[in-house]
Parts: sequence; C-alpha cells; structure tokens
Amino acid sequence: MHDLSEGIARFQQDVFPAKAELFARLAGSHRPTTLFIGCSDARVVPELITQSEPGELFVIRTAGNLVPAHTPGPDGVAASIEYAVAVLGVTDIVVCGHSACGAMTALAERHDLSDAPAIAGWLRHADASVARTTAVESGAAKVAALVRENVLSQLANLSTHPSVARATASGSLTLHGWVYDIATGTVDRLGTVGRPAALTA
Repeated sequence: MHDLSEGIARFQQDVFPAKAELFARLAGSHRPTTLFIGCSDARVVPELITQSEPGELFVIRTAGNLVPAHTPGPDGVAASIEYAVAVLGVTDIVVCGHSACGAMTALAERHDLSDAPAIAGWLRHADASVARTTAVESGAAKVAALVRENVLSQLANLSTHPSVARATASGSLTLHGWVYDIATGTVDRLGTVGRPAALTA
C-alpha cells in the first residue's frame, strides 16, 4: 500500500512551502468557480485533468458520476450541489464521465450484482442511459456509448435540482458534459446547457 504518511511529509516539505501564499488566502476564503462532478474511479483526478489550483474546483465524486434527480428529503449529493450553486455561486458545472468506467461496464455487460445490493440500487440512476443504448452492440462500443449517454442523462438529472434550474434560467450557470479518455488524456466535450460557455478544457 502506498505510504500516505510519506506523501504528507513530501507535501509539507516541498509542495506547501511553494504555495504558502495561496494556502494563506484560501484559509479565509472559499470561492471555487466550478463544480466538477466526476466518477469515484481512482484514475480520474479532476485537479490533474484540469490543472486546477487548490480552491478552484468544488468536487463531487460518485460511482459512475451519477447525479440522482431531485427528490424531497436528505441527500448528500443534492446538498453538495445546492451548496455549490446557491451558496458558493459557481458559474459552471462539469459532469465528467470516463473511458473504461466500472459502473458503466457493469451495466453494459449486465453483471450480476445480487451480492452487491447497494451498488445495484445506486446504478438505477443510470436506467435512462441504459434504455437509450439498447440498440448498441455489446463490447467496448456498448460501454463507450453508455459512458457518453450517461453524461447526458446526468446533466438532465442535474437540471431537476431547483438551485441549478434557477441559475441556468437566469443565465448565471452553464452545465458542461465531458468524457475523459484515460489512455490518451483527451477530453471530449459533449455540449453545454445554459449561458454561452466560458470554460475551456
């Protein structure tokens, strides 16, 4: 296992001193401009992909970069979205899928998840994505199609959240759909919802 304590020591010795002024400002201010919703997959690192500094991204990571449609009641994902939009005032939200996604692979290949009921229940948030890709043949093409369709479906789910709907309607917020390819490092932008895009990849 990677020794995390060694990583902390290197951070404190090499990284933190070089950015001491930035961290001093961040200690009293939290004003990220972008909410990045990505997959929990360890190969997908939002700050690395976007080359963002600390404080620039507000990040939500879920299995399959899934965003449940808004419903009443407590919901950690919904609360984080509302905080980013209504309190922090982010101007952009990115929903980022990625190649070789384990969640999308499980759905595309119809894996038996009977022994993983929590996973099976969570992946139901991708039902619309699965339904829209039933005509695609199996294999890598199926997974790739599902990854793309899932990003679009999660953008639609995101738009059901009241804070997001209000901000996009007022023109203060833009939603972006991305797909990141792990092998090549490329980012395919699927389109935007809201005001004209001011975000680059």
